Amino acid sequence: MPGRDEALVGDLLAGWRRHVEREQDRIVRGERAYAGSDVLDAEAARLVADRAGVADPAAVARLATAGQRLPPWADSVAGLDRLAEQLPVVGLSNASRTALLRLNVHAGLRWHQALSAETVAAYKPAPEVYRLALDAAGCPPERVLMVAAHAWDLRGAQAQGMRTAYVRRPVGDPPASTDAFDARFDGLGDLVTALRARHGGA
Repeated sequence: MPGRDEALVGDLLAGWRRHVEREQDRIVRGERAYAGSDVLDAEAARLVADRAGVADPAAVARLATAGQRLPPWADSVAGLDRLAEQLPVVGLSNASRTALLRLNVHAGLRWHQALSAETVAAYKPAPEVYRLALDAAGCPPERVLMVAAHAWDLRGAQAQGMRTAYVRRPVGDPPASTDAFDARFDGLGDLVTALRARHGGA
């Protein structure tokens, strides 16, 4: 039954996300030694495979890297291309360096630089991850705009003095009524248009 299958897939994906988010949070709190996203994804893949009754090691290994082959959001490629024509664009991800490279290649995302939290052996929202981006940008935090679909991510950047812009996504973490981000947009295209207009672009 299609509806039943879709519900099962949704449940498995939710379980995957819960495991990764829980383990990242444990690492941020110092309850677990740092483990890269590759390790956490492999753990999640085994949990999902066990629940789905998949025992083939090759299938489980491929499942563990499924996140590296996800398609980009419909506005991501064009939006980043337009933005990169006028402003420096730096990606800041919790993904490992290898996973981030493969994800960017597969999705065709254009960054001037893509930074992995693995470099500082931490996960957002740990302060050192945002400082990694600030060091790369080479300018005061108030001149750096953190763009994200997760309010918790923006709060972490805000705590380091960065400006913040929320872009709505179906699977994001929406702002709370107490959040005071610098801007909110329904899509990346809207943000790009606003930034290019502000900086004299078309």
